[in-house]
Amino acid sequence: MPDATTSAFLILREALYGSTRFEQFVELASISEPVAAARLRELTTEGLLEKVPYREPGQRTRHEYRLTEKGADLLPALAAMMAWGDRWLFPDRARVHLTHEGCGGEVGVALTCDVGHEVDANDLQLEVRKRAKGGQAATISPQP
Repeated sequence: MPDATTSAFLILREALYGSTRFEQFVELASISEPVAAARLRELTTEGLLEKVPYREPGQRTRHEYRLTEKGADLLPALAAMMAWGDRWLFPDRARVHLTHEGCGGEVGVALTCDVGHEVDANDLQLEVRKRAKGGQAATISPQP
């Protein structure tokens, strides 16, 4: 059985794929109903999903779960985790590939600076910003 963190990521993944209904999360994330209910409650409380009422004709009012802007902002992190899993855990059997709807090209994740240069771990310069007023920011470079 997936732990809380794993099941939360699975629900977020399915929400990014377009799932909104409780039953979809249970089935597609392969988690139990109590686990799905607990994770959906937590993700809603944290502002990653919002609960929206809907009603099928002749049925009681139910809720679907939609990504908020905060939740949708996790797409790059989840895509990076998918790419890592494809490379290191499932190199010969990755089930899902992200493609660009406009051109069909495969979507990848890369770190870039605000000028557009790709950056790897050796190119990073970490800046620690002090919270106190008037405090100077210290710059720390990674050791080779």
